[in-house]
Amino acid sequence: DSNLGEGRLSFTTDTAAAVRECEFIFIAVGTPQVEDGNADLQHVLTVAQAIGAALPDYRIIVVKSTVPVGSGARIRAAIQDALKPGDTVPGFDMVSNPEFLKEGKAVPDFLSPDRIVIGADSQRAIDRMRTLYQPFCRTDDSKIIIMDIPSAELTKYAANAMLATRISFMNELANLCEAVGANVDQVRVGIGSDRRIGRRYLFPGVGYGGSCFPKDVGALLKTAESVEVPMHVVQAADRANLVQQERLLFKMKAYFGREALAGKTFAVWGLAFKPDTDDVREAPAARIIEGLLEAGASVRAYDPIAAHAFDQAFGLPIDYSDNMYRCLQDAQALILVTDWHHFRRPDFRQMKSTLAEPVIFDGRNQFEPKSMEKYGFTYISIGRPGPGTSPHPNAVPKG
Repeated sequence: DSNLGEGRLSFTTDTAAAVRECEFIFIAVGTPQVEDGNADLQHVLTVAQAIGAALPDYRIIVVKSTVPVGSGARIRAAIQDALKPGDTVPGFDMVSNPEFLKEGKAVPDFLSPDRIVIGADSQRAIDRMRTLYQPFCRTDDSKIIIMDIPSAELTKYAANAMLATRISFMNELANLCEAVGANVDQVRVGIGSDRRIGRRYLFPGVGYGGSCFPKDVGALLKTAESVEVPMHVVQAADRANLVQQERLLFKMKAYFGREALAGKTFAVWGLAFKPDTDDVREAPAARIIEGLLEAGASVRAYDPIAAHAFDQAFGLPIDYSDNMYRCLQDAQALILVTDWHHFRRPDFRQMKSTLAEPVIFDGRNQFEPKSMEKYGFTYISIGRPGPGTSPHPNAVPKG
C-alpha cells in the first residue's frame, strides 16, 4: 500500500503503455508442461510479440520465465518480427534472468537472494542490470553472476533438477533405512555435517510436487532427449519420485491389509504440495487420496488454505473439513501429507480421543516416535524404526 501511495508501484493491462514508460521489460508468464514433457512457450512468445509491436526506442527485455535452452533466440526473433515495417527502433537487448524464488517465500528470497544470474551478450545490458540489482547485494557483489544466455537458461533447470535428485535420493535412502533397521534422521545428521553436502533438502517424505520440480525435470529431460544426451540420474530421480508418492499408501495397505481399506474413513492433513501456499499442482496428496478412493475408502481432508484449489483441480469425491480436529472424527487413521506449521504441535490427547483408532501415517516425519508411543499412538513414519517398515521398500503394490 505504501508503494502504491508513493507512486513507486502501479498496475496496467495496457502493454503498449507499459513498454513506452519502462526501461526494463520483464517477461514473467507461465511455461506449463505439455503432454510430451516440454515447456509450453506460447504465452512467452505472445508477450514477446506484444512488446515488439510497442517498442518506441531502446529497451532491455528480461526473461524471468523458466524457458528451455535456446528459447532466447526464439523470443528475440518474435520481438524482431513484431516490429512494424519501417520502424527506426535503435535495437533492444535480451537478457535471461531466471528466478529462484521459493513458493511462500518469494518476497524474502527476492530481497535477500542467494545469487542473481544474468545471461546477456551485450555489455550495455549487463551494466544496466548490475545497476538495477545493486541495492539487493550491496554487501556482496559476487552474488551477481554474469554468463551467456543459454547457460543462464540451463542454470535454472540444472538447479531444480539437482534439488529434485537430492530429494529423491533421500527418499530412497529412507526406504533403505527401513529395510535394514537404520534411522534416516540419524543418517541425515551424519551426512549433513559434511560441508560438501550440507543440511538442506535432506528431509525424506512423500515426494516432491508443485509447479517447478516436476515440470522442470520433465523439460530438462526433453531437452536432453532432443540432442540425444542421456541423463540417467535425472530420469531415475523422476521415477523414484513417482514411487515415493505411493509410499504411504503402500504402508497403509501393509498395516490394514490389502483388502481392508474398503469401507474405512481416513483423515488427511495437508493438500498443498508444501506449506505456506495453496498450490496443489502435482501435489502428493492427490495420488494418495486417489489410491484410497480406488481401494474403496472414504476420505476427509483439511488444509488451511488449499482445500478450494484442490477441489477445483481434482474434483475428487471427498469431504472437506474446516477444522483440523473435526477432520479426525471417527477416522481409522490420520495421514499427514503437508508439514504446515500448526500441525507440528497439535493437541495429541484431543487427536487420540477423536480418531476411531489412534493410528498416524506421517509422510513428513513431523513427530518424535517415542513421544507418539507415550501418547498411545501407532505411529508410522518414513525411514525410521517402528511399525509400518517394509523389507521391500520399492515394491509398491498396484490396485
